[in-house]
Amino acid sequence: MARYVVDVMPKREILDPQGKAVLGALPRLGFDGVTDVRQGKRFEIEVDGEADDVRLAEVRRMAETLLANPVIEDFTVSAQGASVEPVDTTARGSEARG
Repeated sequence: MARYVVDVMPKREILDPQGKAVLGALPRLGFDGVTDVRQGKRFEIEVDGEADDVRLAEVRRMAETLLANPVIEDFTVSAQGASVEPVDTTARGSEARG
């Protein structure tokens, strides 16, 4: 079984109200020196078979079509615990679309 992780974050130019709320709360809780917070989401996906380039491409397509909104979000895809070197790469949402 292969495991992939998709991390999705708002693009830098997109307002992140959840991140701003966390940033505002941290000093009130005694955490000083934090200058920015961005909040995203993480998906852990397990698929049958071994990690390879074909499955990596399939998970990237999942991210592009369902897990992330490429207009306002970037994403990275990585294989976890894979023994195949080329699989442990990242793809930005905007680059993966061509």
